[in-house]
Amino acid sequence: MTPETDLPVWARSDAFPPAGPGWGWVDRKGRRFPCGSFDELAAAIAADAGARVDLVWTPAAPGLVLPEEIHELHSAMREARVRWANWEIEEGKRQMMMFGAAAGLMIVFAGGDFRRILTNGAVGLALLLFFLLGLMPWYQGTKRLRKARNWAAGEMVAGAPDLRFEVWLSIQKAPVTRILFWLLAVAGLVQLGVELQAYSERQAMGGVSFLGGLMKIVSKFGTIEGFGITIPRAGLTKHAGHVTEGEGWRLLTAPFLHGHWLHWLMNASALAYLGKRVETFARWPHLVMAFLISAWIGGEVSARFSTTASIGASGGLMGLLGFLLVFETLHRSLVPQSSRLRLLAGVVLTGVIGFVFRHFIDNAAHIGGLLAGMVYAALIFPRSSSPHRPRTTSVEVIAGGAALGLLVCSAVLACVKMI
Repeated sequence: MTPETDLPVWARSDAFPPAGPGWGWVDRKGRRFPCGSFDELAAAIAADAGARVDLVWTPAAPGLVLPEEIHELHSAMREARVRWANWEIEEGKRQMMMFGAAAGLMIVFAGGDFRRILTNGAVGLALLLFFLLGLMPWYQGTKRLRKARNWAAGEMVAGAPDLRFEVWLSIQKAPVTRILFWLLAVAGLVQLGVELQAYSERQAMGGVSFLGGLMKIVSKFGTIEGFGITIPRAGLTKHAGHVTEGEGWRLLTAPFLHGHWLHWLMNASALAYLGKRVETFARWPHLVMAFLISAWIGGEVSARFSTTASIGASGGLMGLLGFLLVFETLHRSLVPQSSRLRLLAGVVLTGVIGFVFRHFIDNAAHIGGLLAGMVYAALIFPRSSSPHRPRTTSVEVIAGGAALGLLVCSAVLACVKMI
C-alpha cells in the first residue's frame, strides 16, 4: 500500500471532513443528512433524483467518502445513475426542440439568405444554445446511461479516483477566484445599467420603450449593435492591425465587458472551475498572473488578426486552460490522467465551437491566450514527479499581488469608461 505522504492531497484518507455518528450523506452544498441505518442510507441514494449525493459516511469510515467507494452501495448508486442519465437525456431533448424550433423560425424569417443567416446574432445564439444546452447534455446522458446499465462493481471502483478528485476540488476554497468572479459581475452590472440608461433616454425622446430596449440587448449576441454604448467606450477597438492609437488600456478593460448574458455566464462558469483548479494546485499568484498575461496577449493577437471590436475574458480563460494543460503535464502525480485528458477535450470543443460560430467568436484572442498560458507554465515550472503541490515563494506573492491590483484597477477603469 502506498504511504499517505506519497499520495496527492485529494487521494488521502483525510481528504474529506470527518464523518458524523452512524450513517448519512452530504449534498453538493455541504449540508448533512443523517440516516437511521445503512438500509435508509441506501434507499436515500437510490431515490436521489437530482444527483445531490456527493459524499456519505458510515461507522466503518473515520471520514466522509464517496458512495462509489462502498461496495454495498453499488446497487443503489447504479439505480440512481440510470435515473440521472434518463433525466439528462429528456432535458437535452426538450432544450433541442425549443432552441431548434427558435433557430428554424429565424432562418425562415431570414428568407433563405445564407449570408444573412450566418451573420445573424440571434440565429447564432439559438444554435449555440441548441448545442450547449441540448445536444451536449443529450449526448452525455446517453453515454452515461449506457455505462450505468452495464456497470459492474469493479468498474465503479475503478472510476472512483477520478470522481474523488472532482468532488474534492469542488469543496476547496478559492478566494482569489471569487475576487475575479466578482470583478466580472460588477463590470457586467455596470455595463447593463449603462445600456439600459441609454435606452431610457431614447424612450424619453420618443424612441424605443424601456422593455423594447431590454429585449434588444437580450436578443443580441456579442455584437456592438447589442451593446452600442459601452463597447466603443471600453471594448477593444482596433485600427489597421493595432489597438486604437493611444488607448492601450483597452487591452485590460475589454476582458471585463461581455456581449450577451450567455457570453458572461459561460465565462463566469469557466472561471469558477479553471480558476479554482489553478489556485488550488499552482497557488493564487499564478492564477492572477497567468490570467492577466493571457488576456493581454490574447488582446494583442486579436488586434492584429481581427478587425472587429473585441470583448470578454475568454483570452484570459483560455490562458488558464493552457496553463493547466502544461502545468499538470509537468506534475503528473497531482491529478488523475483522465482529468487532464478532459482539459484537452475542452480545448478541442472550444476550437469546434469557435470554428462553427466564427462570425461571433474572437478565435484570435482564444488562440493567443491559450498559447500565452502554455508558455507561461512551461517557463515558470520545472518537471516534477512529486505528488505535493508547489510552494509559493515571497517573490511570487509580491508579483501576484501586483497583478491582482492591476486587474482590480482595470475593472474599475472599465466601469468608469463605460459610465
